[in-house]
Amino acid sequence: KLIVAYLRPEILHTVKSALDEAGVHRISVTNALGCGAQKGYSKMYRGAEREINLLKKIRVEIAVNDSFEQLAIDTIVAAAKTGNIGDGKIFVLPLDRCIRIRTGEEGDDAIG
Repeated sequence: KLIVAYLRPEILHTVKSALDEAGVHRISVTNALGCGAQKGYSKMYRGAEREINLLKKIRVEIAVNDSFEQLAIDTIVAAAKTGNIGDGKIFVLPLDRCIRIRTGEEGDDAIG
């Protein structure tokens, strides 16, 4: 499966540490902008009020074998949950094929 999580940037270190302790070591992280239930905030800039509705988020992608799927999800939720709007979302997608470029391995062996 491919797990994609959108999280608050300040929680990344906590989530990464928790995943590492759970045995999930291979992740990709990118910066993202988005809006959801938080709906942004207002900010004064040079005397004019501006609406900031695309908030900074972190996109974490993790390819896991089926046996690690629920462990990874539970770990992310436990590490990222504050109970406030904006904690993030997790999407789980099927991963049709994975190939390790270096060795040519495919499937579960390539995912690791």
